[in-house]
Amino acid sequence: MSSRKRKNTLIVGGIILDLFICIALIVLYGPWSGFRTFWITTAMSTMNHQYLAYWFYSNETIQEVLENNYIIESNNATDISLIKKIAYNKNGIYEDKYEEQILNKDKGNNSYKVINVKGSGYKGYLIAVYDPSKVELVMTRYLKTKGENILNLAKNNDARVAINASGFVDPNEVGNGGMPTGSVIKDNKLIFSSPAPGRSGGVIGFDKNDNLILSKENISKARTKYKLRDAVEFGPFLIVNGKASFIKGDGGWGVAPRTVIGQRRDGIVLFLIIDGRKPGYSNGATMSQLTEIMMNYKAVNASNLDGGASTALVVENEVRNKPAGIGGNGLRRLPNAWIVTN
Repeated sequence: MSSRKRKNTLIVGGIILDLFICIALIVLYGPWSGFRTFWITTAMSTMNHQYLAYWFYSNETIQEVLENNYIIESNNATDISLIKKIAYNKNGIYEDKYEEQILNKDKGNNSYKVINVKGSGYKGYLIAVYDPSKVELVMTRYLKTKGENILNLAKNNDARVAINASGFVDPNEVGNGGMPTGSVIKDNKLIFSSPAPGRSGGVIGFDKNDNLILSKENISKARTKYKLRDAVEFGPFLIVNGKASFIKGDGGWGVAPRTVIGQRRDGIVLFLIIDGRKPGYSNGATMSQLTEIMMNYKAVNASNLDGGASTALVVENEVRNKPAGIGGNGLRRLPNAWIVTN
C-alpha cells in the first residue's frame, strides 16, 4: 500500500472512530433519557453488575433515575378466599383471547399448555398449569455447595415443566449457584435460612391447599401462619389479590430476561418466561410489561422471580427458551426450580 493510500485509510479510520465516540457520548449523556434510564435501571437491578452504571454515571444521576423509576407493592398478604378453584369453562364461550388460550387445552394434555407471548421488544412463553397440586419446588442435590442447571433439575425430578426460582449468592461471580438468596421452605420445613434479597418482594410459596401465597411477613412466621409446603423469597410482587403494583417508569428494574410465577382465581398456576439479551430476537421485559401480561391472563397473584441469565424453561426434558447465560446452551447453575410433576 502506498503512503498516500495508508494516510487516507488512517484519516477515514479516524473519522469513523470520532463519529462513533460522538454517537456514544450523545447516547450516554445527550438529552434523550431513554438509554440512560435503560442502562442504569438494568445494571442496578443486578446483584453483581451495578458497577456498569457507575462506569458512566455519577451517584447523583443514578439516584435521579432510580427516583423516577420504581415500584410500590401492596403490603397485603394473599387472600386465599379469592382462589375458588372453580370448574373450567366448558361451553366454548370465552371472555377474550387470553381466556381462550388458557382454557382451550391442547388435545391429549390435561396437565399444562405452553402459550407463545410477544410484545414490544420481547418474546417468551406462558405456561398454564391446570392442577396446582402438581407444582412443587425442587432443590439442587448439593445445596450450599453448588447448583445444578435446570435441565438436570428437571430430569432428576421427573418434571414435565421446570422454571428457575430463587436467586443465588455469587460474591466471586463464579456462578456455582449453591447458596440461595433468601430462605427456602420445602415440605413445610425451613431447609435454608438466609436474609431476604431486599429491595422488594417477600415470601412466594404454596400452602397445603395449593394456593399461591405472597407475603411480606418473616418467612418463619409465614410458614406457620399459611402452612406453606414450598416457598422461596424474591420479588417484586406484581399483583396481589387482583390489584397490580404501582409502577413508575420501568419500575427501576430495567429490561432483562424475566421469570414470573402467578395463579388465577380458578387455581390455574401461570409460569411466565421472557427471553432477553438477544438483539434482534428479544431484548427482555420491564416490570410493567410483566404485570400487563399477567393481568391479561387474569392472575390474581403474581411475583417476579430471579431473572437475567437464570431465566430458563424446560418442557419435557428440552430447553424451550433461549437462556442468556454464558456457555453453549446458555444455562447456569441454580439452587432450585419450580416444576410440574406427572
